[in-house]
Order: sequence, then C-alpha cells, then structure tokens
Amino acid sequence: MRRARPGAPPRGTAERALTSVEAGADFDEGQGTETAEARGEERAVVASKLWHITLSVSGAEAPLKEVRRALEQLAHDHPFLLTSRYANDHAEIRYWEEARDLHDAAAVALRLWGEHRQTAKLPPWEIVGLEVIDRETYHQRIAEGYGPPPAAPVGVHPY
Repeated sequence: MRRARPGAPPRGTAERALTSVEAGADFDEGQGTETAEARGEERAVVASKLWHITLSVSGAEAPLKEVRRALEQLAHDHPFLLTSRYANDHAEIRYWEEARDLHDAAAVALRLWGEHRQTAKLPPWEIVGLEVIDRETYHQRIAEGYGPPPAAPVGVHPY
C-alpha cells in the first residue's frame, strides 16, 4: 500500500513505497475475519463521554491568599473546573472532563496541575490522589448517599 499524495513520489527515494504485511494464519485466532482497517474505523467512531475527576495535591505550606489566587486563576484557565477546596498545604480539585475512555481522562487529569503550574502560579505541590469515574457511577454514588455531595458551591473554597 502506497501512502502519498496522488501522483507524488514518496519522500526520500523515488523507489521507496510503504507496503502492508499480512499477519500469520494463527494471529488473533477467534477474532473473526475483520481487517485492521475495519477495527481502526470502529475505534475512531467511539464517542467521548463525561468523566468526573477528583485531583488531590499536597506539598509544603504556602500562604492561603496565594493558594486561593492560584486556584482561581486555574478555574479561569480551565473553565470546566467545578470546585476547589484548599488549605495551606493541600487542595482538592473537582471537575468534569470529556474523553474517549478512562485512560485518556486520567492522562489529561494528571497533566492538569503541571501544565498550569506556571501560568496560574500554582504551588509546587505534587499530585497525591486521583479519582476518575464515569458519569453514571458518579450519579449512582450520589443517589445512594455515598461519595462527596455534588459540587453545589461552584468555585474556590477553603476546607
């Protein structure tokens, strides 16, 4: 299979082209006769869904005013932030993230603090906890009286 613009030679050498190599007869036994391209198309159609994220951070003490200002800036930079609770040595951030699956949602959540550390002037704290649950589980917990109550007071609040 050659991948290039129609009529354009491949990059590098004019003789070089990409080809497909079929897997052996025993590869993915029981998987059916579906081709890799068909599976790829199926994966691309997977819709994203909402994930409830609770990110906990902790570290050396920082002045409360600076922590509050930094979390307010984070909420401004990341508009889906629901609520933040903070003290002078730890904070908890809760928000909704849209992602294809749990792995993608967790990856984005784990990058949130570090990516906004400089722009929001966040304290140099470490992530010490992460919970990622789907929307159905979140609502089921709330209905059963488990887990934290819904983030009614949206915003940044002290513990």
